[in-house]
Amino acid sequence: MFDKLREKLNDFKKSIDEKIKGAENEPVVPPEAQPAQQPAVVEQKSGILDRAVALTRGETILSEKDLEGPLWELEMALLESDVALPVAESIIDHVKKDLSGQHKKFLHSTGDLAEDALRDSIANILSNNNLDFDEFVKDRAKPVTIIFTGVNGTGKTTTIAKLGEYLKGKGYGVVIAAGDTFRAGAIQQLEQHANRLNIKMVKHEQGSDPAAVIYDAVAFAKSNKKDIVLADTAGRLHTNVNLMEQLKKINRVIKPDLVIFVDEAIAGNDAVERAKLFNEAVPFSGTILTKADADAKGGAAISIAHITGRPILFLGVGQEYKDLKKFDTNWFVDRLFE
Repeated sequence: MFDKLREKLNDFKKSIDEKIKGAENEPVVPPEAQPAQQPAVVEQKSGILDRAVALTRGETILSEKDLEGPLWELEMALLESDVALPVAESIIDHVKKDLSGQHKKFLHSTGDLAEDALRDSIANILSNNNLDFDEFVKDRAKPVTIIFTGVNGTGKTTTIAKLGEYLKGKGYGVVIAAGDTFRAGAIQQLEQHANRLNIKMVKHEQGSDPAAVIYDAVAFAKSNKKDIVLADTAGRLHTNVNLMEQLKKINRVIKPDLVIFVDEAIAGNDAVERAKLFNEAVPFSGTILTKADADAKGGAAISIAHITGRPILFLGVGQEYKDLKKFDTNWFVDRLFE
């Protein structure tokens, strides 16, 4: 998982260390020994003084010039790892501000300083509008209604089943609503999962109004003292006007507690663009990324969190019902640098 981004980040650490490896031995000429220059070099003298003082303390100072090459390489590496351009630029800007003028002890690795700056930047992005799913569900009035949306073929139906198993394991009573009445076979597929997990499913005929299906599921949950309704909806592209209007109607009628966007981690920048467009059309509360165990790059989660301003809630990490991992920023960042 995340092999490519991890490799690129480690390359950056090595690159920046090599870039200034000779800085400790760089001769520093005191200002008074400098040749006469035009009056406009106050800033340069100040920089020389800073470096001279730092050397007496066994330190060197990282300048923007020192960082220029490695930061460019890092930006390219981030882009290759499915980090969207504005997100990569934000990370680079943060790292540059963190490292420029940084005093580096000779005995300490500059790469370690760079890693700290990168960790901080990525963690800040992933912690944006953080939502603790478990706390939210525990504190919300019951039944909690959760709508799932996304494009076809991204694992949305299986993710609903996984989350149903996850919530059952925490002692909640769960109802599934078969709100994808558009796709042939969608109701049967979801019903198979519900039967395996012994979870009640509410369904209507194919072609029915999905808002009515979900409404009935919520009514069933209320009358039977169930805690959570997990509602499927038809997979759609943002360009499908009719289906997008249908989704907006569901939101108006049901007023869900959470809307969760589901996509594949391996879809990379396609997933990022879809998340952006879906969030603009029908704002969602958070994202679940499937197939994260097969994602060698790792950039989609960072980009989606930054561009939508919505948190990553879970990662699908396998084929079994138990293979749903609650997203943890520290765990994710550690995996990038392990």
